[in-house]
Amino acid sequence: MKIIISDEAMSWFKEEMETKKGEHIRFYARYGGSSSLHAGFSLGVTKEEPMEISVELMEDDIHFYIEEHDEWYFDGHDLHVDIDPKSKELTYSYKK
Repeated sequence: MKIIISDEAMSWFKEEMETKKGEHIRFYARYGGSSSLHAGFSLGVTKEEPMEISVELMEDDIHFYIEEHDEWYFDGHDLHVDIDPKSKELTYSYKK
């Protein structure tokens, strides 16, 4: 399992979340919404320090990660983060 961030998504994190070098971005399972992996759950994103990293990607000195207790949500899939060209918001896809 790995995290893949597109160049457009990387720009989004820097502009919209004002992410700076050395900071951490966490992807996590949250109750509510829906995804292609789990009904009733969706993916959340927040800027916070890690506790128990399961998967990490460091890009432009920014740490993107998933905690061990959220690994179940991804069911062995890689997380692909991109931008919707119309809404200019993050999109997530999951690929084995």
